[in-house]
Amino acid sequence: MTKRCLLCAFLALLFLAPQFALERPDVTFKIFQFPPDKIPHIDGNTDDWDIVPDSYAIGMDQLMDTEEGHGMNHDPKNLDVKVKVGWVKGLNRLYFLYEAYDNYWDFARTDLHNDIFEVVVDGDLSGGPLIDIYHRDVWTPEAVGQARSVIDPRIGEREAHWSFHGVHAQNYHIFTPPGDKDWAMAWGCAQYIKRLPYANAAYKYDFKPGESGKLVLEFWITPFDYAPCDQQRAVESVLTENKLIGLSWAVIDYDDVNARNRVGFWNLSHKQTMFGNASDLVGFRLMPLEPRFRKAIQAKWSYKVADMDRRLVAFKDESDGAITSWKWDFGDGSTSTEQNPIHQYKAGREYTTILEVEGPAGKSRHADVWGVAVK
Repeated sequence: MTKRCLLCAFLALLFLAPQFALERPDVTFKIFQFPPDKIPHIDGNTDDWDIVPDSYAIGMDQLMDTEEGHGMNHDPKNLDVKVKVGWVKGLNRLYFLYEAYDNYWDFARTDLHNDIFEVVVDGDLSGGPLIDIYHRDVWTPEAVGQARSVIDPRIGEREAHWSFHGVHAQNYHIFTPPGDKDWAMAWGCAQYIKRLPYANAAYKYDFKPGESGKLVLEFWITPFDYAPCDQQRAVESVLTENKLIGLSWAVIDYDDVNARNRVGFWNLSHKQTMFGNASDLVGFRLMPLEPRFRKAIQAKWSYKVADMDRRLVAFKDESDGAITSWKWDFGDGSTSTEQNPIHQYKAGREYTTILEVEGPAGKSRHADVWGVAVK
């Protein structure tokens, strides 16, 4: 194929598929960073979340009913919800505090007829449908492009389901409360995503089915870049400071155990198909620590072995505060004043490496005893 033909093919693909963009681009929601010594205990108590500022809370005023015609008309006497989301640097987990009042809690049955907090997450912003192509309400030409919306008859519905459903972005139907059911229904065959070590949940409430009252749900989940049926092949989404991820939720409200239809689908995206298309999620930012949890200056660093055969190590400064100078002691008699040096060790063993930083707020140093190991 000539270069010109390749270019034409590339341009054709660009125009065939709509470009990926999150919904509600005018707003970016915040995910609170918990300090390592203040990680929430999953026990249904809200105390651990008292340190989270109200600016992180997302209430009913942000939710739109895109199914039953209520739009942005909220009645807190019928349903009222507040959600906070958190994370911890170094852990690929999203923590949630869900507090809700409902005038009728519907959870007596053992099927999907249940009040639900539906959460969809796309940890790497891959975008696009997360359910198989046989769901025609999601795989429309307008959403994915004419070419991609066409079903290949060689791929059966079940094959498409098992190979695609929830693989690159995940959907959790979290029962509020679950009654006699498991706490959540996860789409697809990767059922491990709703169990330890990838998820955990706890509830607190004192009402019975059909009664009103307040519910507290505390849980965490692990987003995946790739979540196939085979757990051993799964790839967690790596959560890092200031990273933007796709996330949204819908509060599914039932008000009659015998009714066939629900009375509300209140969703943060304002797009009905957010349940099955990661492009219909909204942007959430993994925030740095709030200023009151940060020291004015604190030395921090990490490293990666770039080439073990050559004992080549890349060091990365991760210090907090305004830093004007760096001094590295690699533990073998060598030093550096670079911010992010690369160092080659001559002998294989464990080394104690020290970083000392200086800035307007003073000095700080951090040592890792025998923490850098090369063969």
